[in-house]
Amino acid sequence: MRVALVNPPWSFENSIYFGSREPHLPLELGYAKAMLDAAGHETLMLDGHLCETSMEALVEQVASFAPDMTVVTTAPTYLFWRCAQPELRIPRAFLMALGSRGGRTVAVGPHGSSTPRAVLRKLGVDVVVLGECEEVVARLAGTEDLDLVPSIAWWNRSEIEVNGGPASATFINAPAVKWPDEWIRRHTHHHHRFEAPPTGPGAEVEASRGCPYTCIFCAKADFRDKYRRRALEPVLEELDALIAQGVEYVYFIDEIFLPQRPLLEALVDRKLLFGIQTRIDLWKPDMLDLLGAAGCVSIEAGVESLTEEGRAALDKNCRSSTDELADRLIYARRSVPFVQANLIKTGNDDPEMIAEWRAKLQLAGVWANDPVPLYPYPSSPDYRRLWGPPDEKAWERAHAHYLAQFDSFSEIQHERPMPLAELEAACGRP
Repeated sequence: MRVALVNPPWSFENSIYFGSREPHLPLELGYAKAMLDAAGHETLMLDGHLCETSMEALVEQVASFAPDMTVVTTAPTYLFWRCAQPELRIPRAFLMALGSRGGRTVAVGPHGSSTPRAVLRKLGVDVVVLGECEEVVARLAGTEDLDLVPSIAWWNRSEIEVNGGPASATFINAPAVKWPDEWIRRHTHHHHRFEAPPTGPGAEVEASRGCPYTCIFCAKADFRDKYRRRALEPVLEELDALIAQGVEYVYFIDEIFLPQRPLLEALVDRKLLFGIQTRIDLWKPDMLDLLGAAGCVSIEAGVESLTEEGRAALDKNCRSSTDELADRLIYARRSVPFVQANLIKTGNDDPEMIAEWRAKLQLAGVWANDPVPLYPYPSSPDYRRLWGPPDEKAWERAHAHYLAQFDSFSEIQHERPMPLAELEAACGRP
């Protein structure tokens, strides 16, 4: 089968999107391509965002390939599935322009994982994948009988069929992803790196997937949930290929980068800089020393609330006190040039206490952000706490709640976010 894998040219005007707006490697498509190629399928992987391809040119590239199946993402990269833009206007625009020239059309991403029926209607695709997508895409390419493929929703004449729940990929044996040289050359962005300007390309890599914790704000109930650690050999193979392509910095997209001595020891001699997101309470001083020696230059650590009551309300399951968290962050700063404590806006934290704590950390060289508002993503426990299981209006409900609750938003949201219906004016089954 001929399969096109497409990351469209993203734009986020008037969106609440919290993620970085710079291009990142579409890891979900990379994994899918590796599995499809191994099975003997012919693939074309395109990234309109990274390659700065116009929508019209991207559509023509796909149409010229004459695919039997076209897969399009509804979020820019696996890195941002947990904080994806709510609106589907960009993948919808691509699919409308492509028309019938893409063969069977398939949408993958966080939106269809939690609200598959709504995404089928909004995008007009033939199939929506629920959950982690690489293995399901490979299954779709291997059969015409959709009844045999788990974790999908599809149109059966005029009715929507849903086959099972969200997929959780094996992942531990995920092959090393190979990226085109041109893509790496264009990947000038170094995600969450602040200690020095880039002098070479950056990239994203995944060493583990999922998280053993169930914080209420985290959108992972329908994808990237169960914690799995990838085998070391393909991770190092992937990293060595990136180093050979001139990459000087990688960001591990792991939901929670846990202490992994074998990986860190393997990185020491590779002289590769990297960044991670983690929980600082899970790291002991000796492992933080090794983390710095391995090349880590950026830590994004989830603290969220400055009171034990606030962390308990968020289901953080954190056994450290606020003072202990501060001490560990300051210790990490001894060997890692940039350390950030992430804070979320909650009703339990006093603004004066936050200001004092931030000032204390900044004096020690640790950055703590101004607390950001919480968006109740349909795949988060917070959404279920407020409204129950997500239905076809889940994204609209969450979006309206967010806009009504807050007057100011995150630092990257320079424009007032628009209501979801206005952002998705062109969406709807044709």
